[in-house]
Amino acid sequence: MKTQTPHIITEGSSQYQLGEINGNIIQYDFKKILHYLNHKGKLLFGKKFKIHKEDEEILLKLCTYMIQDKEGCKKLKIDLHKGILLSGPVGCGKTSLMKLLPHFVPHIKKYEIIPARNLTFQFNNIGFKIIEQYGANNFYCFDDLGVEPIGRHFGKDCNVMGEILLSRYDLFDSNNQQRATNNYTKTHATTNLNAQELEERYGNRVRSRMRQLFNLIAFDKESRDKRN
Repeated sequence: MKTQTPHIITEGSSQYQLGEINGNIIQYDFKKILHYLNHKGKLLFGKKFKIHKEDEEILLKLCTYMIQDKEGCKKLKIDLHKGILLSGPVGCGKTSLMKLLPHFVPHIKKYEIIPARNLTFQFNNIGFKIIEQYGANNFYCFDDLGVEPIGRHFGKDCNVMGEILLSRYDLFDSNNQQRATNNYTKTHATTNLNAQELEERYGNRVRSRMRQLFNLIAFDKESRDKRN
């Protein structure tokens, strides 16, 4: 059953109103979203969690995408049909943000976050069924893309995530009719690698497909390690 007040989030005895409903449209307040995310982040990741001022530009892009703000995304050059590829240095907070963001939009379909290396390990045990399973209809965020090892099953090597991304691109490319209704598969990912490193890891063909699958949202390469 869908909530009738998706812009009001209840956490324990506290309520967070993230905007106002005007007709059937929620008009979000970005400052209120940040306030809620800062609170929720402490609940999920501990009291040391903090949304840093220098990350607010990244969060504005991510939040604009998550609330499906067509005009806002157009201004930010974000394609709502694509998923998000969130890139940045180790420890800058990519995974935490991708885990955190769905909590402020309870009415939007959730994605499952899966470490890319786990899929390689599953492939080593189960084989090509893993590529078929994760290349199919579902919402996923593949975490730490590009640092997973090459898979090996019964003596045969396989670039597991490369194959999964190709399968998900084929699915994305065939879903033109579903995209018109916004009822289609999306793929998200996080990565520490830059564009050149991704191409070296997966090859030109996969890198080309990734440009079609993802909106690239990148932390500054000098972003500090927030784990310290």
